[in-house]
Amino acid sequence: MSDHSSNPLLADDHLPRFSAVRPEHVVPAVDRALGEARAALEAVLADAAAPSWDSLVVPMERMDERLERVWSPVRHLHAVMDTPALREAYEACLPKLTAFHTELAQNAALHERYHALQDGDGWAMLTPEQRRVVDNALREFRLGGVTLEGPARERFAAVASRLADLGSQFSNNVLDATQAWSRTVADESALAGLPSSAIGLARQNAEQSGEAGYRLTLDLPCYLPVMTFADDEALRAEAYEAYVTRSSDRGPHAGRYDNGPLMEEILALRQEKAQLLGLASYAHYSLERKMARSPQEVLDFLRDLAARSRGVARAELDELRQFARDEHGKQELAAWDIAYYAEKLKRRRFDLSQEDLRPYFPASTVIRGMLDIAERLFGVRIEVRDGADTWHPDVTFYAITGSDGERVGELYLDPYARAGKRGGAWMDGCRPRMRLGGEAHTPAAHLCCNFTPPVGGREALITHDEVTTLFHEFGHGLHHMLTRVDIPSVAGIHGVEWDAVELPSQFLENWCWEPEALALISAHHETGEPLPQALLDRLRAARNHHSGLQMLRQVEFALFDFRLHLEYAPGTDVLALLDSVRDEVAVIRPPEYNRFPHAFSHIFAGGYAAGYYSYKWAEVLSSDAYSRFEESGPFDAETGADFRRQILEPGGTRDAMESFVAFRGREPDIAALLRHSGIEPRPGADAA
Repeated sequence: MSDHSSNPLLADDHLPRFSAVRPEHVVPAVDRALGEARAALEAVLADAAAPSWDSLVVPMERMDERLERVWSPVRHLHAVMDTPALREAYEACLPKLTAFHTELAQNAALHERYHALQDGDGWAMLTPEQRRVVDNALREFRLGGVTLEGPARERFAAVASRLADLGSQFSNNVLDATQAWSRTVADESALAGLPSSAIGLARQNAEQSGEAGYRLTLDLPCYLPVMTFADDEALRAEAYEAYVTRSSDRGPHAGRYDNGPLMEEILALRQEKAQLLGLASYAHYSLERKMARSPQEVLDFLRDLAARSRGVARAELDELRQFARDEHGKQELAAWDIAYYAEKLKRRRFDLSQEDLRPYFPASTVIRGMLDIAERLFGVRIEVRDGADTWHPDVTFYAITGSDGERVGELYLDPYARAGKRGGAWMDGCRPRMRLGGEAHTPAAHLCCNFTPPVGGREALITHDEVTTLFHEFGHGLHHMLTRVDIPSVAGIHGVEWDAVELPSQFLENWCWEPEALALISAHHETGEPLPQALLDRLRAARNHHSGLQMLRQVEFALFDFRLHLEYAPGTDVLALLDSVRDEVAVIRPPEYNRFPHAFSHIFAGGYAAGYYSYKWAEVLSSDAYSRFEESGPFDAETGADFRRQILEPGGTRDAMESFVAFRGREPDIAALLRHSGIEPRPGADAA
């Protein structure tokens, strides 16, 4: 057993000591933190005086922050350095934490004290930010089942606990299934068509596994080049089937990591949770924390986007089929042919490939340029700080300071794919900003990607698509780190409506296309030459290549997610519902064995259940917000300062629409999104 003095998770360090954390530290630390949290709660409830901000909310905010300080490093290490022992410890603690938060949400006495604060004489003296915290807390009590009694109350708690377990199992299955498949080939000739960067990665994968030859995996830095460039159609088909059947009843590991039963149970329990609260569906429950006011509003939004995009997408697909027939003798396109021939068509039309761009985007140049852009836009200084404790040698630590020299944020950047690291890209809070009860904490963030790692001792070169991903996640990080709110539950991304939380991330992507910004983030890895004008022109010209197909793909995912949670009833066939969505909006139909939902972690293991539409809605916001920079110039200091002041700094202290209007001067308009996507708005139908 670890005690307070030796357990790094219980230390009072400003930042976690990641390298010191061991699986055996986790359970004792969480048990102790939960004990301290319950003691803090008892002290709040034992106070006989009328509740005030200082006597009620401050100790509850500090309690939550302290508990998160213990759990955040565990959750993070589970995502980036997973081991069987750490996973076991994580899963042992998850039910305890879920139970505590459920008890908290259902604590009638605590609920009454928050109500008393709202109804008391001191309410008028609270700031708008403080009132927002109390209002949010009362909403969470309601959504947490505080009004339930007896068996219903107990059942709600059991459902919450089981859902937490199922989400963790779902995520584990996806990770394990992704890493279970590999294909090793002895001769490089089998990889004809693949760029040298992908071949080098496959060689390095084999060396690290103690094998000869070239090892292909389902990690995206390996999988995507195979699907995009491999001339061997059989290889593409094999990799495609392995990828789209992960954690399912089909494919090379059929049934071994099958998420099918988990999906059915997750959906049933979510529906039961909503109905216990008197809500018609989990979609209704989800919208309680979002900008959208009704399910119909979401459905109308998605179907409008589909209607605007389908004609463009159909024309793009027809052109691709014609190109494959005429230029390559390919009579019918299979699912594993789409990316391959789309890349060839892009090469033919624009004389451009992502691989042409890769030499101009060394990771270090991109990262430094991205930080420089943030400095120019938002008036901060971002510098590497040596000596920070990290979890892997790939990780770099940065300090962010304001114009007055005050440290305003800290950032851990973990850019590369590796074994034991969850796929995809994400930002997660390490520490929130807090200035309460004599404590002061600077916000810190984790920014994680899965880019192609350095190969053969050379610097990592990344694609422009990966550059865009990096900017996206950094936008989330800036939202977390540049807040000026001192109350953790509404600081940064906390308390922001979920369908607005993608606004800063998608907004920052726009600089990946601006000539002035590209001059900062590009430099040939051998010559130092910035991206040549001719290549820049082709990159910008190709920006909307197949944008209609891409739009429909995202609408398909979003509509499937929302209808699934809106229409679910016992016996709902998930795959049949997905087919129904495809009948409505898709122009490309995958093969029957495709099991996309079984690895749809965003909605089954993340926070996007009945909320995946948020990506498209937030893109309306971000495109329209960026159109102000198009008017003033991409590096206009006044506009950047206003975005920081009106969008990034307020966090969740006011409605997202209020923040948007404060920046843009009006409510959002869909026209900018359609224009940026190369999809012209219909006359008289421009308003979002």
